Amino acid sequence: MKRREFLVGAAMLAGSMAQGRAAASIPAPSPDGLDRITAYFDNEVTSGRLPGAVILIQQHGKPVYLKTFGVRDTRTGLAMAPDTIFAVHSMTKPITCLGAMMLIDEGKLALTDPVSKYVPLFAGTKVGVEQKGASTLKLVQPVRPVNIEDLLRHTSGISYDYIGAPWVMQVYKAANIFEGPFNNRQFADRIAKLPLTRQPGTLWRYGHSTDVIGAIIEIISGQTLYEFLKDRILDPLGMSSTKFVLKTPEERARMARPLSSDLVLLQGERDRLAHPEWESGGGGLLSTITDYQRFSQMLLNGGEFEGKRYLSPVAFKAMTTDHVGPGSGVGRDYYYFPGDGFGYGYGIGVRTDPGNAKPPPAGSLGELKWDSGSGTYFGVDPKLDMVYLLMQQTQTERSRITPAFKELVYGCYPPGLRRP
Repeated sequence: MKRREFLVGAAMLAGSMAQGRAAASIPAPSPDGLDRITAYFDNEVTSGRLPGAVILIQQHGKPVYLKTFGVRDTRTGLAMAPDTIFAVHSMTKPITCLGAMMLIDEGKLALTDPVSKYVPLFAGTKVGVEQKGASTLKLVQPVRPVNIEDLLRHTSGISYDYIGAPWVMQVYKAANIFEGPFNNRQFADRIAKLPLTRQPGTLWRYGHSTDVIGAIIEIISGQTLYEFLKDRILDPLGMSSTKFVLKTPEERARMARPLSSDLVLLQGERDRLAHPEWESGGGGLLSTITDYQRFSQMLLNGGEFEGKRYLSPVAFKAMTTDHVGPGSGVGRDYYYFPGDGFGYGYGIGVRTDPGNAKPPPAGSLGELKWDSGSGTYFGVDPKLDMVYLLMQQTQTERSRITPAFKELVYGCYPPGLRRP
């Protein structure tokens, strides 16, 4: 063996041995803790608060807990299964943002690019300022153009129609941005005609920023968003059930459905079905727990999965580093969805500190996570070499169940590993 090959091989062996020692030092989740997870979700289903759920905890790349609860649809009584398909809503965002980061990694897109470079109507976008006592909204010039980084970190001033001051909600609803058929490019044009709700770069506010990112991916790649994600992320990762539209009766039969009393989520599903032509990069994907765990494991591996690298180490670090914390100049909206103790990277929440609650919320510094309005949740914990996912379809109960789920997961570990 040549000396160089020997040295490379020795370094790889040493790295593997170090990883093995690190893995051996991390305890497995306790059987009693896993039993508590089972008991909790059994009770949620039998009490009628939840139709069903699927839970996966994976450590060192292997499942340590995979369990299904209840039914995917109370009308049919079909049981939940690992291949049940869920509307993952905002858990679409990390996948779309990974696609954008891949283009940045390749030099085809830059964080500092103005959005108007790709969607020209943004060159004329103004900032709305409410005037006390006035019946009209004052429009002022942005202090700088909205750029790609603003879209990735939700500092663009673009909102959702249910977030912000009354004038924001009124303007968004009056614009009828979901009227008739439209694609990503047309939707981005509609957003560009609305006033920004804050000056770019000054406030973290949830909104349609990632939908605009989806349109920009299409413009650069010459593909639809699904074609791009399928070619670059979904197929290579083996996420064969992740898509925007289900086309066969067999796929549709695998779809999970909320309870009939969950009116907000049911309306969201009707809206999704009414626009099969819109591949929403911010909330349109459907997926399974077995698909999404592959994406989660890739994040845990630092942007690599089964021998294929999706992001360079530099780009991966940029995506998973907080960009809205102290010194960034970014304020936090009242609805700051990353939550207590979390900053925000490019499309994903990043745990930066214990937070303000006493005791702190469960978890580890450096963990990554995101969830959705439909109740789905995923977490990536490098300290415990663990990914954990909850798939459910509930808008009415998610704010109660999701934090309870996370506490139960970390309750499987010794007290010193449960909180930052």
